[in-house]
Amino acid sequence: MIPPALRVHESDSVAVALRPLHLGESAAGVLLSADVPQGHKIALHPIAAGDMVIKYGQPIGRATRAIAAGEHVHSHNLKTALAGELAYAPGEGLTAQAQAATDARWMGYRRADGRAATRNEVWILPTVGCVGLTAEAAAAAARERNAGAIDGVHAFSHPHGCSQLGDDLAGTRALLAGLAANPNAAGVLLLGLGCESNQLDALVETVPPAARAKLRILSSQSAGDERAAAAAMIDELVEAARPAVRQPMTLADLAVGVKCGGSDGFSGLTANPLLGRFSETLSASGGRAILTEIPEIFGAEKALLDRATSAEIFAQAAALVNRFKRYYLDQGLPVSENPSPGNLAGGITTLEEKSLGAVQKGGRAPLVDVVDYGGQATRPGLTLLEAPGNDAVSSSALAAAGATMLLFTTGRGTPLGFPVPTLKIASNQTLAQAKPHWIDFDASLALRDGTQEADTAFLDLILHVASGERCAAERSGQRAIAIWKRGVTL
Repeated sequence: MIPPALRVHESDSVAVALRPLHLGESAAGVLLSADVPQGHKIALHPIAAGDMVIKYGQPIGRATRAIAAGEHVHSHNLKTALAGELAYAPGEGLTAQAQAATDARWMGYRRADGRAATRNEVWILPTVGCVGLTAEAAAAAARERNAGAIDGVHAFSHPHGCSQLGDDLAGTRALLAGLAANPNAAGVLLLGLGCESNQLDALVETVPPAARAKLRILSSQSAGDERAAAAAMIDELVEAARPAVRQPMTLADLAVGVKCGGSDGFSGLTANPLLGRFSETLSASGGRAILTEIPEIFGAEKALLDRATSAEIFAQAAALVNRFKRYYLDQGLPVSENPSPGNLAGGITTLEEKSLGAVQKGGRAPLVDVVDYGGQATRPGLTLLEAPGNDAVSSSALAAAGATMLLFTTGRGTPLGFPVPTLKIASNQTLAQAKPHWIDFDASLALRDGTQEADTAFLDLILHVASGERCAAERSGQRAIAIWKRGVTL
């Protein structure tokens, strides 16, 4: 039987309500002095004003007033203790990961460069928003013409590519180039307008050389009938992709992006630890796990940094965290400008609390690399990728970094999917039961049946989806990208 509340770590001063609790009810050894919503926190002993509140064995903020045992702990009596940039020093070093390698198999497509794909598709990437609708229409027509020939034809429109300068334009170009290189795209049509800032020739030069052979290039202003020209190029790419067949793969062939969105008080108890255990298994098996959402590790970065495999990786990761803090501070915003309204409603009070739950997606896998936005994750183990926390922006960046599958945890729910199969993992049973057309897996299984049962079922699902079974977002036609816009618009 699931208890009414859970103390995550023996040193914690709060417990988490696993169901709605009421005034006078007993939970986690204390008598409640107020109603406490599901996912919210309960004080386990008196906490003085100014004292740190402890969850996950770590501080999640300071008490703004005295808090009695059994009291509801949230934004009315707890605030962040985060400030600005920090000087990070290496700690005790790498902690051995708990999960071992597995010889589990899945069926994927082997590409010419040796990488493996979970899907065999043709993608249309517009250079600029002006041809986004043209790309979508071309993809829809191609799907009808080529039904059943390959796994799919998809266009990914966006509003950028023109009126951009400098690093802002370079970021757009890097993101699109990374998507073009993703193994799931057997062929790619780069569709331009002609007069945009994001010129086709510069974009092609940004695509990794090994992926350029699968590209077709079309400038709409230079073509007579750009619709007919696009259709011919897409059909050519489909025919080139058609002979590909699935073959046995191991986890060493899998690249997975891990992401959380719409987190709640259960996310750090069920869904994110589930991903963390899988990240450890994937890493131990020679695969690649990719972690991003840099602002959502503020306050929890020390444990992640201490898993760096070298002093160089430690320094790069620390610099990335501080660079992102500086990005906030330069805009006159506090680094703690988080959690979101949905997070707060779900029981998360401070960014430290959100971050300590979020970083669990990487488990204790070794941190082997740090890559910039639009960069590629190439090393077995855990890679830290530069991107903000925004769901669509960070998920697109994970796909551009080479992830052929995304594992997306959520406590509040979202239907949106991204270029590669995006499995939605609910942190709580209520969401899983309410939104079966959004959710692929209920991570609260770990509370009911234990972590081993949940881990086994989750790995089985991952292997099936990697082998071609469509996830909920794919079945609903939910696929999109978003690009990180950082500069001025002309």
